Amino acid sequence: MANERIDKLSRLLDETDGLDVIFVTLPKLIYYFTGFYTEPHERFLALVCAKGQPPFLVVPILDYEKAAGVSTVDSIYAHEDTDNPYQVVKGHLTSKIRCIGIQKDHLSVNRYEALMEATGAQQAVDVEPKLNQMRVIKSEPEIAAIRRAVACIEEVFHTAIGFVKPGVTEIDIVAEMEYRMKRLGADGPSFDTMVLSGEKTGMPHGVPGAKKIREGELVLFDAGVFVDGYASDLTRTFAVGDVSARTKEIYETVLQANRKMIDAVRPGATFGSLDDAARQVIESKGDGPYFITRAGHGFGLEIHEYPSIHGNNQDVMSAGMVFTAEPGIYIPGLGGVRIEDNVLVTPTGAEVLTTFPKEWMVIGG
Repeated sequence: MANERIDKLSRLLDETDGLDVIFVTLPKLIYYFTGFYTEPHERFLALVCAKGQPPFLVVPILDYEKAAGVSTVDSIYAHEDTDNPYQVVKGHLTSKIRCIGIQKDHLSVNRYEALMEATGAQQAVDVEPKLNQMRVIKSEPEIAAIRRAVACIEEVFHTAIGFVKPGVTEIDIVAEMEYRMKRLGADGPSFDTMVLSGEKTGMPHGVPGAKKIREGELVLFDAGVFVDGYASDLTRTFAVGDVSARTKEIYETVLQANRKMIDAVRPGATFGSLDDAARQVIESKGDGPYFITRAGHGFGLEIHEYPSIHGNNQDVMSAGMVFTAEPGIYIPGLGGVRIEDNVLVTPTGAEVLTTFPKEWMVIGG
């Protein structure tokens, strides 16, 4: 599989007029092409694909042994902390470079300037959109890994709801969830685990803290894991004891929006139509101003990948794409509800990979 991916990268280079070399610098994307993953922090890491020569990796010397053991790219060059890694790159390029392909969303200005100087290139083009397109259709092994990640986080949720009761803090539950992730064999969380309660559920990206859960309020879990390098992303909102009629009404609206969005999934339909399907439900109930987020996002090797599912995205779905369906209502001073599923586009519609119940659930008794 990785050799096929390298072949795609080489074809992209050959088919792009004037492009002499592609630098892949996002660690997860390097893993996608080579099977080797590391987080280099401040050190330089790149997969280099240049015309007229085999691709090669440039890695910190700390990671050389690991790269040599797993990479499908044979040529690997290491640099020490006292080396100039860009000169290492330059020393292994065999032809004159006029134009380089880079990942603009990932490459810093300093590294861009260093690559331009070392290669002598006069121009740089952004190849990130085409690289994203290469990995948007998930292979069967990728989908299988995502299924394992989904199963893992669902088991975490089943365990975690047993810890919810009045007086327990949000961060206590986060700690239990992340412990359980590791015990179940996850690589780790796919993003910062979120447990929010009460008014804090009205913040789409709230931060768990020492707030104690109280009777009569909502609790929102938003969490995921990496398993074999691939992510899951699940959100459920629960009631702790009896809550207000307005709160339950909001929940039922979001649940209906979630289902309508998933019903709209089919190859050839636009991503914007998914956002529209969810938004129309919420607007029909008068809560449109409180749906302040997009309706979902792609995921895989990264927790946020193409596509971004919002009303202006007129790109179309194809079988093999995987993304979240996560409409929500967020009301300042009251709280919010989000219900998030992981969805695979099939030739005939949608397969919902997440199976954790999403009907109204009261916990903490």
